[in-house]
Amino acid sequence: MPALRAPLIHPFSNFDVPHLLAVHVAARGAHPFLIWEPFEGEAKTWSYRAFAHEVQAVAAGLKARGVKAGERVLIHLDNCPESLIAWYACAHLGAVAVTTNARSVADDLIYFSEHAAVVGAITQPGFASLVASSCKNIKWLAVTVTDNGAAPKDANRPPKSESFAALYGDPADAPLRAPDPMLPVGVQYTSGTTSRPKGVVWTHANALWGAKLCAMHEDLRPSDVHLTYLPLFHTNAQSYSVLAALWVGATVVLQPRFSASRFWRVSAKHGCTWTSMVPFCVRALMGQEKPKSHSYRIWGNGISAPPTDVHFGVKTIGWWGMTETITHGIVGDVHLPNRPMSIGKPATSYEIAILREDGTPVDPGETGELLVRGVPGLSLFAEYLNNPEATAKSFDEQGYFITGDRVTLGEDGFISFADRDKDMLKVGGENVAASEIERVVMTVPGIQECAVVAKRDPMLDEVPVAFLLVPGGEAAAPRDLQAQVMAACEKGLADFKRPREIRIVDSFPRSTLEKIAKAELRRLVDGAA
Repeated sequence: MPALRAPLIHPFSNFDVPHLLAVHVAARGAHPFLIWEPFEGEAKTWSYRAFAHEVQAVAAGLKARGVKAGERVLIHLDNCPESLIAWYACAHLGAVAVTTNARSVADDLIYFSEHAAVVGAITQPGFASLVASSCKNIKWLAVTVTDNGAAPKDANRPPKSESFAALYGDPADAPLRAPDPMLPVGVQYTSGTTSRPKGVVWTHANALWGAKLCAMHEDLRPSDVHLTYLPLFHTNAQSYSVLAALWVGATVVLQPRFSASRFWRVSAKHGCTWTSMVPFCVRALMGQEKPKSHSYRIWGNGISAPPTDVHFGVKTIGWWGMTETITHGIVGDVHLPNRPMSIGKPATSYEIAILREDGTPVDPGETGELLVRGVPGLSLFAEYLNNPEATAKSFDEQGYFITGDRVTLGEDGFISFADRDKDMLKVGGENVAASEIERVVMTVPGIQECAVVAKRDPMLDEVPVAFLLVPGGEAAAPRDLQAQVMAACEKGLADFKRPREIRIVDSFPRSTLEKIAKAELRRLVDGAA
């Protein structure tokens, strides 16, 4: 990969995330920024001024605990106001927020905390013991009072932990520092085809790039109200929703998670005009009674203009993006018609290539590998944390980022998603690496090889199916082998990563170089569906 550096002068020169927040505090401090709509307990609203005050107070508390610029803090929370306050407090201080999947198990958290060398952690009562036992090198642990508004089932906190409220210090002790757009601001762990997730590092310039470009792509306005229920530890909610709303001075309505039964009531209560969807949410809403009218202007989803737009009376723009691209590299147009079921056209801010296996560009109508070129640290992620080899391998010789996705170029210029890297699954909106599951399965004795493939699912899109190679097949396998595998997966994998089905075989179909022919296994599971 050629050496690529952010230009000396760029759209975010002498600017960063806390300075963006400060702009809106000065210009529209009383305007609502964050509205919390819990499933239990009272709703609460923070104006831009009130939110910034709490961010600065928590930044002071982090500083009092010895957190320095560049040091990393683990944020292991389901959606809640504290998640956003903590993330922006880290940004204010110059520290780095490491946001981890709230469904992670101990093995995940041990890896995340050690790999990122986090100095402290912020979590909720339901995860407190897990975080305390997994993150052994942290200096402090802060625990929220509730589990996303719900009273905790176990009020006991682990030793050396304290309430999140104890983090609040004197805002005067954490004044606004000089802007540093190239300073790291966040790390998100993303599943790849390797056995361990990679830590994607964003700079402040990355976050601002996502904020501005998402706001432009979505045609956001200061009057917009963005309903947010997708997980804040993912790029969609963090960049497409919250940062985008922050860029224009709009309002975010935050929920603990998606709820089909609450969707229309909460939307009507706050006059929501924008939201990000995933296919699961659309399917779930089809089972709900729709209102006679609503305030939504646009929805964003993985596809443009699905047939359901007529049912809901809304326009949906499609998009494609990754944690590594911060925003949408391909996107539908909010003003012009988009080809139904496409993901859109290349965003004006990236160079897009679609290549055949021999490296030549595809013709219209062909499917090829999707590559994206931008500027690392600005329009593309800065690096994979502590993994220069993986960072280098993710770019080709021309500086294009290798996405691992395959797309089809239409005659009309619109692009359709074809498939992802064959060893990646999409389970209810979560990316899952088959190798992660295989690594855990292979800890069970008696298994010679394991192959995990995706099976189509009407609600979750895909679910994992594990094939176990045992000499002699099912007749020779221990009677409790499947139970042993499920027990290992329950201990070592988040629930959405666990196989929904286990099949014991005495041989695998093979392809070139004796590799397991997973395409044949996929045809087998879908043919039997």
